[in-house]
Amino acid sequence: MISSAPSSSTASVPGHALSGRSVSIVGSGACVPARVLTNSDLEKIVETSDEWITTRTGIKERRIAAQDEFTSDLATQAARRAMAAAGVAADQIDLIIVATITPDMVFPSTACLVQQKLGASRAAAFDLEAACSGFIYGMEIGQQFVRSGTYHTVLVIGAEKLSSVVDWQDRNTCVLFGDGAGAVILQHRPGSRGLLTTVMGADGDKSKLLYMPGGGSRCPATTQSVMSRLHFLRMEGRETFKHAVQAMISAATEALRRCQLEISQIKCIIPHQANRRILDAVGERLGAKPEQLFCNLDRYGNTSAASVAIALDEAARAGRMQRGDLVLLVVFGAGLTWGAVVIEW
Repeated sequence: MISSAPSSSTASVPGHALSGRSVSIVGSGACVPARVLTNSDLEKIVETSDEWITTRTGIKERRIAAQDEFTSDLATQAARRAMAAAGVAADQIDLIIVATITPDMVFPSTACLVQQKLGASRAAAFDLEAACSGFIYGMEIGQQFVRSGTYHTVLVIGAEKLSSVVDWQDRNTCVLFGDGAGAVILQHRPGSRGLLTTVMGADGDKSKLLYMPGGGSRCPATTQSVMSRLHFLRMEGRETFKHAVQAMISAATEALRRCQLEISQIKCIIPHQANRRILDAVGERLGAKPEQLFCNLDRYGNTSAASVAIALDEAARAGRMQRGDLVLLVVFGAGLTWGAVVIEW
């Protein structure tokens, strides 16, 4: 049984005392590579078909970064667009958090590379790793700094170059993933309740359902590890699917309960864009109407930590939510990790 871990974010939620300042998303941005890899293109790489991929995943195409295009590049472009939307200059940023499982290198952090590219020299910077849940984890951490008054402006980015860790000989996984980045600027906005509550959880007992064996201190790069293809991600699809639906439902239900909300009051639901069947199952079990769900999975595939960040930006720019509307983000990733956040837009 998967249960949601308690969140430390309770400000502005009915039934809880206000603690610190409210924190809002004041600008968002996204960036995806120019190259489009379609299902038809994949038919030429592995034994698969457009029909097989579409019926099982809902994915039609994904974006693939160029050889000289890295996670920090995608993150920087998404950040610049979020900064432009928020009217924030580089020297105003206090903290940069990058959620990623595909950093440019083991160290220094991708956040430090983004800081340099942006010219945000006064900002602190660090990475966090929570796989597909990373963006929500990052927003929760970032908003705590703003809520406490430690920082005024926090930049949170979810960014991935998953094409660099996908095994292009494994038809069960290589069809699922793509590259991209999404970003938000967090600030206190007077008169807005912003991020209402966050639910996060993890279950390390199931870490082998989705992982990459090579590259860390347990299995550093050697000729043998490379030949054994240990530096590519591995996934047990059926078990991952089962736990994803259960965890996302649990997290979303708990987030709504804390806010004393019904699913009908949510204007836009943005689930992690992993698989159309997962999205539909989550929506159905939450009792959501199809028009409440936002999906861009067909165009981008699973971009891990960037997934809900890209979708959030696209939904906002498409007018799917207006000031004062309630938005629900819900995610699931390797670890296992999961989370949900309710936002007053």
